[in-house]
Amino acid sequence: MLPLLGSVIAVSLSGVMMPGPMFAVTVARAYKSPFAGVWMSLGHAVVEVPLILLIYFVSARFFQHDVVQLVLSIAGGLMIIWMGIGLFRARKEVVSQGKDLPYNGVVAGIIMSAVNPFFILWWATTGNMLINRFLNEFSPSGGWGLGIFTATHWLCDLVWLSFVAVLVYRTKGLWGPRVQSGIFMVCSVALIGFGVWFVVSGVKLVV
Repeated sequence: MLPLLGSVIAVSLSGVMMPGPMFAVTVARAYKSPFAGVWMSLGHAVVEVPLILLIYFVSARFFQHDVVQLVLSIAGGLMIIWMGIGLFRARKEVVSQGKDLPYNGVVAGIIMSAVNPFFILWWATTGNMLINRFLNEFSPSGGWGLGIFTATHWLCDLVWLSFVAVLVYRTKGLWGPRVQSGIFMVCSVALIGFGVWFVVSGVKLVV
């Protein structure tokens, strides 16, 4: 049992700790709240839990079709670019005037998950394999197996994003205004970069 859960945690963390849109937005939102990671992970779960159920009970093949990946990549990439531009424009007001970003953590977690084509593709491939392997070895538990798997994976999201948010919040007093503004610029550029990458990756599927 423990080795099985350990494999789920290891594979989950390999995806969770990979720098991406969720990480960038968590860092930006942690400037205002140490609970940014909690809210981001809750928003993430709103998308991730139904996706796990859909992949397990329906089929993962749908998400692997080139047309589906193209639509997800372009739509998701454009949305992330838009949020990156918004973050860039809001950076001065957040740093100098203490204003918050225009979207809360839960909404940001939902958007960053729902529009990320690689997150969905990860679940349709690696995640699907991990679910099947876990449930095949944990079959006597019935429906509890899927619940344990989902909870374990989500706790990895929660712990990592919370750690990042608390670290940023606790150390922000050590940064000067220029450093703070620079961090927001890096996060916004990272979002725009990921968005462009998603769009280009999708277009390459049909070129």
